[in-house]
Amino acid sequence: MAATDATAERTGDALVFAGALDRTAAAALWPSASKMLAGAQRIVLTKVTSVDSAGLALLAELAARLRAAGAAPHIEGEPAGLSELRTAYRLTSGLDFPGTPTP
Repeated sequence: MAATDATAERTGDALVFAGALDRTAAAALWPSASKMLAGAQRIVLTKVTSVDSAGLALLAELAARLRAAGAAPHIEGEPAGLSELRTAYRLTSGLDFPGTPTP
């Protein structure tokens, strides 16, 4: 697997991402990002340069796990590719499918 410059860190109640969230980054960041979820309320993407479908899958799964834990995650930032992919996969701004029941 190629190296990635993407990062994920926990800052307060936020899971903060930086760099390009592509297939390589999604695979590399999954283990650490999933361990940082407890108590998070926000997913911050303001330092993300772009998102591909694998990056979207990472973010959507993290948001789903936050919702399953009782949080209502707020997504901050709109990196290149996110809006188009959200539309293509029919996801809400919170990276959820419309009409999905809240746990």
